[in-house]
Amino acid sequence: MFVILWEFEVKPGCEQSFESVYGPGGAWTQLFRRDSGYLKTLLLRDPSRTRMYLTLDFWHSENAVQSFQSANREAYLALDRSTEGLTSRETHLGSFTQTEPRNPSV
Repeated sequence: MFVILWEFEVKPGCEQSFESVYGPGGAWTQLFRRDSGYLKTLLLRDPSRTRMYLTLDFWHSENAVQSFQSANREAYLALDRSTEGLTSRETHLGSFTQTEPRNPSV
């Protein structure tokens, strides 16, 4: 499994719009669902800093993400442009591969 982690600082008053675009039924997940390598997205809000959010995008593999990005480049960029006004900061925190379970007898 491959996970991409983003942090967003949402502009004041844009929280509801952000949540509907980035949440489970939002435009981003609808775009990602075009690809069979996409698994799910989690949207998390910091309860102490209510304009701070994390998204975790789960994919089967890094290759699945790369394939999706190649096939959907224009749609991705268009959606990114249409939603950029909702945030004051967007930071890619990293991309992670799930580690294999360790053999307890080793």
